[in-house]
Order: sequence, then structure tokens, then C-alpha cells
Amino acid sequence: MADVTIQALQAYIRGKDFHPDLKLQYLQKLVEEVGELAKAMRHDVRYAETQHIKGTLDEELYDVLYYTLALANIYEVDLEMVMRLKEPINAAKYGQVEQLNKLPG
Repeated sequence: MADVTIQALQAYIRGKDFHPDLKLQYLQKLVEEVGELAKAMRHDVRYAETQHIKGTLDEELYDVLYYTLALANIYEVDLEMVMRLKEPINAAKYGQVEQLNKLPG
């Protein structure tokens, strides 16, 4: 799984978990995972410290990413493409164009 792109991860999730009729449930899961992320942030338990993923900040960040990508799939949004369109706007707004230009690709 080295060098997995946003696009590849989004396609992987679509291939195993794509139910357009459940969009509200995906949103509810995303909100639930954000809540779990908040809890994990309070406890500040990291994979690097425990070598176990369950109950860590790392796990909850991934779960938020997962449901974000699942929702993007339902709405047919290519988040990697959107990142390429949106990040230059953000970089210009916050004076970070130099950092953006250092990204590969």
C-alpha cells in the first residue's frame, strides 16, 4: 500500500462500500467518527506510542477520511481533482503559495 493516492483510496472504498441510497447514514457515520476523533484528541493516544491502532487518534483520523471519501463517491466528487483546484485558492488566500509549489506533481 505504499504511495496510495487520494484517488486510489477513493476508488478502493467505492469498490467495497458504495450504497448511494444510504447517503444520510454515511453522513451520520462521519459525524459519529468526528465525535470519536474529538474524544481521541482529549486522550491523545497515538499508534506510534502504543503500536496498537484501536482507540488511537490515528484510527479516528482514518475513519473520518474513510467516510469523507465514501460520501464523495456517492456524490461523484473526485477529491484528488478538487484538492488540485481548491488548494491553490487556499494557498493564495493564506500566503502559502511557496509551500504549495514544493508539493510533488
